[in-house]
Amino acid sequence: MDAFNQLIHGFGVALSPENLAFVFLGVLMGTVIGMLPGLGPISAISLMIPIAFTMDPTSAIIMLAGVYYGAIFGGSTSSILLNAPGVAGTVATSFDGYPLARNGQAGKALSVAAIASFAGGTVGVVGLMLVAPSLSALTVSFGPAEYFALMVLGLTAVVSLSGNNLTRGLISGTVGVMIALVGIDSQTSTLRFTFGRHELYEGVEFLIVALGVFALAEVFVMLLRRGQGGGDGTVTSLRLSKRELKEISGPTGRGSVLGFFTGVLPGAGATVASFLAYSFEKRFAKDGKTFGKGNIKGVAAPESANNGAAVGSFVPLLTLGVPGSGTTAVLLGALLVLGIQPGPLLLDEQPDMFWGVVASMYIGNIVLLILNLPLIPLFAKVLKTPQTLLLPLVIVFCVVGVYGQSFSTFDLWLLIGFGVLGFLMRANGFPAAPLILGLILGGLMEKSMRQALLISSGDFSTFVTKPISATLLALAALSLLAPLYGALRRGRRRRGLSPVSGAGQDEQPRTAVGAQQENG
Repeated sequence: MDAFNQLIHGFGVALSPENLAFVFLGVLMGTVIGMLPGLGPISAISLMIPIAFTMDPTSAIIMLAGVYYGAIFGGSTSSILLNAPGVAGTVATSFDGYPLARNGQAGKALSVAAIASFAGGTVGVVGLMLVAPSLSALTVSFGPAEYFALMVLGLTAVVSLSGNNLTRGLISGTVGVMIALVGIDSQTSTLRFTFGRHELYEGVEFLIVALGVFALAEVFVMLLRRGQGGGDGTVTSLRLSKRELKEISGPTGRGSVLGFFTGVLPGAGATVASFLAYSFEKRFAKDGKTFGKGNIKGVAAPESANNGAAVGSFVPLLTLGVPGSGTTAVLLGALLVLGIQPGPLLLDEQPDMFWGVVASMYIGNIVLLILNLPLIPLFAKVLKTPQTLLLPLVIVFCVVGVYGQSFSTFDLWLLIGFGVLGFLMRANGFPAAPLILGLILGGLMEKSMRQALLISSGDFSTFVTKPISATLLALAALSLLAPLYGALRRGRRRRGLSPVSGAGQDEQPRTAVGAQQENG
């Protein structure tokens, strides 16, 4: 009840004309900047910080928070329309969002993304309001061993992202982990996979790989088809039927809760949350085999999760003063410069600021929905652009996004190289999603493992003697073994049928053809 009264007080702060204007400005700027590859939430907040320094601290944080979740929301638009995820947290959205757009259902995909984002953000705000103090204690109990186990659990999503060929998925995931290891080892200063190029000393940026294997590879595929086999640019109704709303309600609810709790953990963030939610839904949905071909559940789950995680990341930031990601680290710097010290005493010492920000998030999510739903027809018209204009536009989009980040021509060559790699992977049936997952989680997993081993003096049993770590590793093992057990059972059943009815012999070639069609 006390939290409810405090929230009412927070609404009094957030609904002032001045703060309402800053909420609107924040989500608008965040949405626009989030759509542009290379200008994710960190860039968006950094661009707005000079303006924030001239403002009242509470209004400034309200505006910067709006920029953050607005940028996460905006990133889904370029993922769905152009298969060009500029923000890591929206990569999973493109798996089903882009196929929907190619089938003339871009408006529906954007509507699902808008509704799921709103739900995820709202659930996150409710969680932030109700359980922030108690969750901050849980966050402290997560050490390096627990984070390593969490990353291992995240990597098991490779199983569900591999389609019909687990071997190719594992190879793709391994390549992603290898790319994550490129650069100077921070502890031993050993050069890894740099081939004598100083441009690789700091590793390979996520944006280069994502734009290469998704957006540029798509350009190569379109050039090869010469306009054949693509969507006709027709935009169907944006309205969702009752059946479709019912379909996405479950994935949206589960993704929102999973996203919030994942976002609470420093270092996990929106990216891990979106992949976990997508993997979970694909694995347990009755129509899981249609994921990756344009299933609206595959848009709802990651979109609700990444928005829930964006709000959840405010729990360690505000209650412990611990940034959970690069974006919240920039926010922490802004808070300190504005004279606000985040931590356990923040709720008692500056309740206006804390509850004002929480209430502004409610308002910001409604503004996002009102702002974006009417603009969906405008966004969807991107697909009506003739390919002779669209392809150069996508290439310019990629080049500006990569070159604008580093001003390095070497990165442009890398972009082309990853574009070719993505094209060859698609041509030979290797899924790109596990590669991105390995790239994102590989570096985090190595860092956590090293820290855990340093603390335990090299004792590997530290990963299985801690309850949380052991539980997460057990879940990871189950995630890997369950599909293998199912495959063994199906294989045994087919062998048992084949001598009598010949069904097993007939089924084999049909499965192989189906796999080839899907992979192609």
